[in-house]
Amino acid sequence: MTKRHTLIEAKAKNLNYWKDIIDFKGLLYFLAWRDLLVRYKQTAFGLLWGVVRPALTIASMWFIGWLFHSRVPGSTPRILFVCCATLPWQFFSSAFTEISNSLLSNSNLLTKVYFPRLIIPISTLVVAFIDFLIGLGLLILIMLYYQFPITLHFFLFPFLLILAAFSALGAGLIIAVLNVKYRDFRFVVPFMLQVGLYASPIAFSSNDVLNNSSIPTFFKYLFSLNPMVGIIDGFRWSILNQNDSFNIQSITISFLVGIVLLLTGVWYFRKKESSFADII
Repeated sequence: MTKRHTLIEAKAKNLNYWKDIIDFKGLLYFLAWRDLLVRYKQTAFGLLWGVVRPALTIASMWFIGWLFHSRVPGSTPRILFVCCATLPWQFFSSAFTEISNSLLSNSNLLTKVYFPRLIIPISTLVVAFIDFLIGLGLLILIMLYYQFPITLHFFLFPFLLILAAFSALGAGLIIAVLNVKYRDFRFVVPFMLQVGLYASPIAFSSNDVLNNSSIPTFFKYLFSLNPMVGIIDGFRWSILNQNDSFNIQSITISFLVGIVLLLTGVWYFRKKESSFADII
């Protein structure tokens, strides 16, 4: 029987790196399962936290939208309008946070054995995905309560979820690398997410910003560069079947920004990967 040997080359320039990620898939599953147990084991509410977190965000965004009389297209209930935006944002927020802190959380593992370090941040996406599925169940219950029909567009949202995962992974990898050397970057993440929450069209429609003549064009450009704008618009279109929410330009921008973030994050992560064990 032929034995396979892993060659660890200087500066982690291993030509088999991407193949190693597949070969180490068992470790990826183990880390994902461990993170799930840590998240929900020995908690008072268990999996209910996956419902409580998005429910609180939905309630607060619903109140803000109602307070400022933001427009809801058609006869869509405001709670449903907000819920469709909260789910992708919650997925992005959870994934981005976990990926950013993933290297520090697994510092002991990084200094002991060889494996493709990219496995660690990728494994955290599984936990965010489980949280998303729990929130999706809440959305379906709300749709059933309001007798809102589920159309074929509903089954297009997984493609938008993948795009959100690309954006979260790319941005999270950059912050994760910076966290290794500069520990104070972990305090920047909550601030970034807080700003992003109110800069994303959750309590309101993106048309309220893009079609508002009182908002300077420069701020509209910055708003459009937020990758979550097109993703949230796409979610509302696919789930609520609202043509007003479908904006091919914003979805295209979100796709391009997400791909750029992913490529940049992976490149920067691979560039600094060989120094993780020495610094952390």
